[in-house]
Amino acid sequence: MMRLVIGCILSFFFLEASSQGLYMPRNIKQAYLRETRSVTGRPGDKYWQNYGRYNISITAQPPSRTIRGTEQIVYFNRSTDTLQYLVIRIIPNIHRPGAVRYTPADSNYLTSGVHIDSFAINGALQTWEEDYYHNTVYPVKLPAALHPGDSVHLDVAWHYDVSLKSGREGMLDSTTFYIAYFYPRVSVYDDYNGWDDVEFVDYQEFYNDFNDYTLSVTVPKNYIVWATGTLQNADAVLQPLYNKRLQASMTSDSVIHIATLQELLSKKVTAQNKLNTWRWTADNITDVTVAISDHYVWDASSVVVDDATHRRASMQAAYNDTAQDFRHMVEFGKHALSWFSHHWPGVPYPYPKMTAVQGYADMEYPMMINDSHTPNPDFTRFVAEHEIAHTYFPFYMGINETRYPFMDEGWATTLEYLIGIADVGKDRADDLYKNFRIVNWIYDLSDEEDLPIITPANVLRGSGYGNNAYGKPSLAYLALKDMLGDDVFRKCLHEYMDRWHGKHPIPWDFFFTFNDVSGNNLNWFWNNWFFSNGYIDIAVQNVVHNANDNTIFVQNTGGFPVPFDVRIRYTDGSTDSLHQTATTWSANQKAAAVIVPGNKTIQAIRLDNGIFMDADERNNTWKSK
Repeated sequence: MMRLVIGCILSFFFLEASSQGLYMPRNIKQAYLRETRSVTGRPGDKYWQNYGRYNISITAQPPSRTIRGTEQIVYFNRSTDTLQYLVIRIIPNIHRPGAVRYTPADSNYLTSGVHIDSFAINGALQTWEEDYYHNTVYPVKLPAALHPGDSVHLDVAWHYDVSLKSGREGMLDSTTFYIAYFYPRVSVYDDYNGWDDVEFVDYQEFYNDFNDYTLSVTVPKNYIVWATGTLQNADAVLQPLYNKRLQASMTSDSVIHIATLQELLSKKVTAQNKLNTWRWTADNITDVTVAISDHYVWDASSVVVDDATHRRASMQAAYNDTAQDFRHMVEFGKHALSWFSHHWPGVPYPYPKMTAVQGYADMEYPMMINDSHTPNPDFTRFVAEHEIAHTYFPFYMGINETRYPFMDEGWATTLEYLIGIADVGKDRADDLYKNFRIVNWIYDLSDEEDLPIITPANVLRGSGYGNNAYGKPSLAYLALKDMLGDDVFRKCLHEYMDRWHGKHPIPWDFFFTFNDVSGNNLNWFWNNWFFSNGYIDIAVQNVVHNANDNTIFVQNTGGFPVPFDVRIRYTDGSTDSLHQTATTWSANQKAAAVIVPGNKTIQAIRLDNGIFMDADERNNTWKSK
């Protein structure tokens, strides 16, 4: 017993020494003490995560909005804890009257929610009781405890009506549905928070385990189905000509029109059974989604995403033939898959395909995106690239978006900006980034804007949520990239992704990995950007001319350690520009001195923050008297 106590004390002091002042909540600290996570940034020796096998069958028969489903779940308890109950998550109940929502809901959005027709545990039928206090999460008592290493079998039958108002899911038109979050699932049980029992609200996002899926979707003839995963029976649901086109697209560099509007109207694209069942499989993935339509046209092509293996990924698009921008979507998607695979993050696209569906959500799902039609194809591409970037965060990396959306939205925003430079050039990419991601934060004086990025997002809403998830963390990642240099930054990022893909990283795993791989204690940077209530506002305080140099004193009023360029004009008419990385602020985050070698006399100075927009630019200039 004494040895155990001494070991716990030593672990505590090692954790304290290694984190060196980086704030860590008590539950997170316990995970590191239990060695499920390591202060090196690696998964700990005792890391675990639970897992499920889902066999889902659904039927949709438009114009009826009713989706009927059955599923068999085998849930494996790989934790070190004995589980007395499960938490079942039923996301479509967000449509029920009385569900907690942050935005108004009209009658087209509301439905009666999900109705559980039967629920069995290990073959024994259970009574499913609706709980007034729960809408999207349901604790279910197990008849027998689920011990470490054991599994439990669940059988569920349910039905619900697709919402008339389509957002992330719902009716796109009377015969086109986007079906997402549609099946009851076991919520995440993790090593730092236990059961994820936070009710889902309408604009927050998701946290799911990595599971294996078999999905069967039964629809009337003449309906096409697109879904997460690999279609297993194309020859059974498509007429030979269209199956041949689909198979050809898997190795084609050119866009192939799998089914045109005229062909769909001829009603000869699918097998002419009364009902067709499309079957898909997807392993080690966090979710599955479905789109169905009897008139959306279907394009496809493919692109090499891994040069070492010559592996290709399929890029497909499903859209209304009137959407001119979507006629380019396969090419947009191919470019994104290739660019992300070869440049940033520079990790080969990990899945066999991606499908873009014309909808209303501008939302990401594993291997699927549901994006709006816009009159501007460039903006359509911009949005699609952001959603495809989410493949890596949160799907390849199992982010807890509910609590830490900056770990995925911040990265998708960063990748969206970096690919944008390749697409349209730095000047235009800078303008779009600043106007779309930064302006609404930096010029808003509201107190919620300055909440620390680390604030758990499930307690945030409005601008405090949005800017903490998107623009602010993206700037932090870009400042880090600028400070470390591309080579070191890439090495750190790849190691983080290698360590944590298919797992559930939390912010401290990211921070510690970059510390470990870079060989630098970056806690001053993490503390400032992620744990402080800073913003961006720097100013020229003074300039001192010496015999051999000039010293420019810069004040950091806002507190965030940002890179900037010092634009100098000398009295002899010459100019100079000195780039300062965030390292400038490492010793003193409130003030810095920039040394300008040489004996020239400075006439004027301008601090240029670039995309790191300054809250008050009036004090960014200086002129000699």
